Amino acid sequence: MADGSADDLPTRGSRTICVPVTEDVYADAMQNAAKFRVWLQACFEGCPELFPKEFELGFEMKDGRISKKLSIATRRIEFRNGDSYSIRPSFVMPYMTALAGDVEKGLFLRRFGVPFWGLARVLGRDPMFWFRQECALGRNSIVGTTVRRAVIPENLAADEHHQTLNGKKVFLATTVGEGCILGVAVAKTASTEDLSEAYGKFREEALDVDPEYAPKTVNTDGWKGTRAAWKALFPMIVLIRCFLHAWLKIRDRGKNLKQTFFELGDRVWGVYRAASKRSCSQRIRRLKTWAEKNLTGAVQTETLDLCRKKNYWLDAHNHPKAHRTSNMLDRAMRPMNRYFFNGQHLHGKGHATESHVRGWTLIRNFAPWNPSATKANKGWQSPAERLNQHRYHSDWLQNLLVSASMGGFRNAPQKP
Repeated sequence: MADGSADDLPTRGSRTICVPVTEDVYADAMQNAAKFRVWLQACFEGCPELFPKEFELGFEMKDGRISKKLSIATRRIEFRNGDSYSIRPSFVMPYMTALAGDVEKGLFLRRFGVPFWGLARVLGRDPMFWFRQECALGRNSIVGTTVRRAVIPENLAADEHHQTLNGKKVFLATTVGEGCILGVAVAKTASTEDLSEAYGKFREEALDVDPEYAPKTVNTDGWKGTRAAWKALFPMIVLIRCFLHAWLKIRDRGKNLKQTFFELGDRVWGVYRAASKRSCSQRIRRLKTWAEKNLTGAVQTETLDLCRKKNYWLDAHNHPKAHRTSNMLDRAMRPMNRYFFNGQHLHGKGHATESHVRGWTLIRNFAPWNPSATKANKGWQSPAERLNQHRYHSDWLQNLLVSASMGGFRNAPQKP
């Protein structure tokens, strides 16, 4: 839909600070430099994580500008080390392309895959306008934007979503933690090298937030490339084999067993529900004995294969907080699958495609749940809010924009 360019790359260390503010308060603060300084200092005291570390050492007013697109005045400040930052209010989209209130409804509908031409027909503008708005969000760090007032989850789940790009098969290497998608990147193949590069983007963003970050466990399926990639990126991580995938292999081959199928399911999931390693080991032995007497063919082969992988299921008991199934990941991948299916899969080339995928990911993390889900999650309206136990703004899009202050990165960009 659009060709890639350097502008579509995630910007490591954006020099724009986004702060939560209403239009009236912002207009009052912009009357003179003294008011602006007092207001900005108050913003820092309330949300210091949105500002670069140099802010504490003091700053000087540099200059002011008026957006030609929106006629909104902005200011830049300069720190002692010479770095300059623009201050952007939360009610304005990046690059002053639109007001957040004017595009909030359209971007919310993008969570469900409403096509760009449909948004243009109902809400105005043109399809490329909406496409660029979504891609602009994808330039931010996924980890840094999503994890603002929390620690990065240590127990993860990861898998590849099979997708097509211009008709050719690609893989979206997806990392999930605490219900949030923390990383997604396009891998051309499912080889260890390509998957390491794709999952490596999650690692790079996580280390920017916490230089000492080292996840404890990651739940994966049995694909060697996935497991090798995670071991290469985090040598000390514990790989937890997904029990659900083992059951699905059995289920797909045993649907014609009638009543025996239900007994088989009870015995297999009895292994999963075992309270201890000893109990798990006993149930695996009983399952093996029962399978040898009562099953035949492919379903018996898969059941015995589950029993042969006893060490994987026992190892999971050493890490009680680890994810033993991929359910959390599947809940994130189901809407991802519908989203790209409705959009006729991926198109375009270069970094625009990557930004498109990343933009939807952030929308999914911050867009509000339905009312019943919000009630069930103690009033938190989205996965990101629940993770951080905090919201900067009652409007979900402005909450996202504020969380993406400095592009979601913690460290300033390198000077050329």
